[in-house]
Amino acid sequence: MGQKANPIANRLGLILGWKSIWIKNYSINVKEDEDIRNFINERFYRKYCISNILIEKTRNKIIITIFTSKPAIVIGKQGKEVDYLKKEIKKKINNINRNLYIYINVIDVEYPEIDALLVAKNICRQIINRVSYKKCIKISIINAMRMKIKGIKIKISGRLNGVEMARKETYKNGTIKLSTFRSNIDYGFYEANTTYGKIGVKVWIMKNLLYTKMKDLTNFYNNFFKIQKRKTNKFTNRKIYAKKKIF
Repeated sequence: MGQKANPIANRLGLILGWKSIWIKNYSINVKEDEDIRNFINERFYRKYCISNILIEKTRNKIIITIFTSKPAIVIGKQGKEVDYLKKEIKKKINNINRNLYIYINVIDVEYPEIDALLVAKNICRQIINRVSYKKCIKISIINAMRMKIKGIKIKISGRLNGVEMARKETYKNGTIKLSTFRSNIDYGFYEANTTYGKIGVKVWIMKNLLYTKMKDLTNFYNNFFKIQKRKTNKFTNRKIYAKKKIF
């Protein structure tokens, strides 16, 4: 079971909350959320900096929270990028029957080494730039284990190094308890478009064990950073709390 299910979807309602928070009009809201996420990801496609996008909706208000490792790029000079995002999102999803107010929160992920999607994106970026995939994966594992996590697993598949026959390779370090529901496992998947085909990268990172339910992704991130601060404060003076900017 633990090998086949998405570890995030498998824990929804137990220790993790949903990335979209709204009620009613299921088909309309799902389509709007997909359009918003696709637009933001396409806008910063070459930057490899978007980790998660949390969407909260009320009757006439949408709050979009973007978790990124490069907040300066998402915010833009004097907030111009945020204004552009607001304008374009309003064009895509606005209806005649409602006046929407869009708010965008930008949260800095200070440690992208332990964010599964950012790790996968970083590996894909280096593969596109012709760096050896083994070197990328080993460096990513070393950097993640320095942050005192429980374990990490990386699976890569495709025409590795441009060979004729596609294959899969798996690298892991530490323990990853996929069947334990209270284990806080982050999962990310990304694809690298190379000249010899697509290469897929999957990353599982087990951070700690959670005994209380997280209401949403924002609380999940903040709680994780507080737990990590107690463990890593002896080794570094950098702050681990997420920085939040509201526009």
